Amino acid sequence: MSKTNAVRILEAAGIIFSTYEYEVDENDLSGLTVAKKINADADAVFKTLVARNEANELFVFCIPVTTELHLKKAAKAADSKSIALIQVKELLPLTGYIRGGCSPVGMKKKFPTFIDETAQLFETIFVSAGVRGMQIRLAPLGLQKITEAKFADLT
Repeated sequence: MSKTNAVRILEAAGIIFSTYEYEVDENDLSGLTVAKKINADADAVFKTLVARNEANELFVFCIPVTTELHLKKAAKAADSKSIALIQVKELLPLTGYIRGGCSPVGMKKKFPTFIDETAQLFETIFVSAGVRGMQIRLAPLGLQKITEAKFADLT
């Protein structure tokens, strides 16, 4: 198992997790494909999105790969007037992660983070380990603790 920054942070915090590695198809970075490859319930596999509000503040949203971020709900959760996803080219410089490998754990800076409330329906959920080809499985409360996130209706 290769150790990503996210893995090191979880280990240092004593949060129980496991990792799942899978073959990456650069032409298909779909979360649904990832769920199939790791044999997971797609509703329990969460993608990490980064968005900006009208005041140029950044926020992180973790939502099931089976859904889309509802921008009005995201803005409400972030106590903002409006929210828009950042451009893909901004992802690496702002977070240290690339598309398809963006983890809510271990970004360059700690941004306010929100996890879709449906995560609480599962004993464990999956999020990116910070690289394409690896997922982390952990309890939603473990993810909430390490990211200091709030659960919210986001989809």
